[in-house]
Amino acid sequence: MNKLYIGNLNENVTPADLEKVFTEHQISVSGPFLVKSGYAFVDCPDEQWAMKAIETFSGKVELHGKQLEIEHSVPKKQRSRKIQIRNIPPQLRWEVLDGLLAQYGTVENCEQVNTDSETAVVNVTYANREQTRQAIMKLNGHQLENHALKVSYIPDEQSAQGPENGRRGGFGARGAPRQGSPVTAGAPAKQQPVDIPLRLLVPTQYVGAIIGKEGATIRNITKQTQSKIDVHRKENAGAAEKAISIHSTPEGCSAACKMILEIMQKEAKDTKTADEVPLKILAHNNFVGRLIGKEGRNLKKVEQDTETKITISSLQDLTLYNPERTITVKGSIENCCRAEQEIMKKVREAYENDVAAMSPPEQETVHVFIPAQAVGAIIGKKGQHIKQLSRFASASIKIAPPETPDSKVRMVVITGPPEAQFKAQGRIYGKLKEENFFGPKEEVKLETHIRVPASAAGRVIGKGGKTVNELQNLTAAEVVVPRDQTPDENEQVIVKIIGHFYASQMAQRKIRDILAQVKQQHQKGQSQTQARRK
Repeated sequence: MNKLYIGNLNENVTPADLEKVFTEHQISVSGPFLVKSGYAFVDCPDEQWAMKAIETFSGKVELHGKQLEIEHSVPKKQRSRKIQIRNIPPQLRWEVLDGLLAQYGTVENCEQVNTDSETAVVNVTYANREQTRQAIMKLNGHQLENHALKVSYIPDEQSAQGPENGRRGGFGARGAPRQGSPVTAGAPAKQQPVDIPLRLLVPTQYVGAIIGKEGATIRNITKQTQSKIDVHRKENAGAAEKAISIHSTPEGCSAACKMILEIMQKEAKDTKTADEVPLKILAHNNFVGRLIGKEGRNLKKVEQDTETKITISSLQDLTLYNPERTITVKGSIENCCRAEQEIMKKVREAYENDVAAMSPPEQETVHVFIPAQAVGAIIGKKGQHIKQLSRFASASIKIAPPETPDSKVRMVVITGPPEAQFKAQGRIYGKLKEENFFGPKEEVKLETHIRVPASAAGRVIGKGGKTVNELQNLTAAEVVVPRDQTPDENEQVIVKIIGHFYASQMAQRKIRDILAQVKQQHQKGQSQTQARRK
């Protein structure tokens, strides 16, 4: 999009004034300045010049006593729900930004854009156009840790067509259909065939070679491997890497993967840009634990069997909007392809097991304890914030009455499946940080309670406290199973988790995994008993 909107103009500004200031700052334009009352339009030679003009002028340069505000000129019919926010402090924690964005509406998607600048850039999609308009008005120039945010519309050329395949909000942070977590997939397995696409992450510089002239190369790959391949090149503008989704049989996915790897390797060699191009596979975090295996055994076996080196991105890289981990495989092309087959075999098995075991989604109830004085911030004016949070996370969120008149903490009761828990708790942590209930250099640490069957509490503790100690070492959260508890009416006891957001989330998931194993063993034992009776 090369057309620029120039706003906040003094009514006396002329086309000559604008031409002069653009020339002084060495910004090229490809047409005349069309000046209206208080604003103007101009065309740039290409997108790079347009972006340079936005970065150079917006909120930085004055003309006749008023700061210029420049952004992409977006026709009303394309002015949908997407904005780009630039100049974000690089050290800013995502939950702080998330809390800020949530003030103006429901955020459906937030994706980070990789750029060469020292500050961060994100693309944000709101639930409707009015929320987007409010966000632009309020956030443009907003000071965040001594950085003035710069916000502009992202032209949505497909807004008239609606989301791909009629879906809404089904896109991950890399702009692609996510591998649906069976934990949050509402449809029974019988209604649709199991389709886990092979998701690759490839350097942007090789995307052109993969597609080929007029799409010839990718058509050839599709034809030879009997697969459907989506290159998500328009998403996450400016990113160093792009996602590719391959839909086919496991054999077809592997064949297409090999061809793409060979094309990238050749391109790297021809352009002398890299000695080797690793294979990068994207997988939903829900499946990665089983790929790694207990004490990393599964992953080590794949490495040994395929003679590759495999690393997996940190849990810290996950966001509310991006539940995928990056699995990086290094080795020869042949060995990388063997590793891909083993990795995806385990991912597909995990998916199928989850669909069989967890349909419909299993609801969880978590109690999060917040400072009593923070209750107003969580509820919001006339309850608007807590309602918005509930809608965003697809969870039930209630604040329990104080236990005593002078209680220093209040209990927030969150009910919903795992992904809803992640979103709701993340927003609460972010809101407390944003509203300064914790110091600027202090991490938000909260106490969380989950209830477990009294019969399974021993498994959470482990022999001599071994399991709970391992949990604490692994997650950096404090995990306490109070002794001598009296089980409640449902024969359940409390497990306390204290820590920052990611530590708490990891501990909760690990405990749920232990409970799932106990439940499976119990069901298996019941099945064997019934079989013997027959």
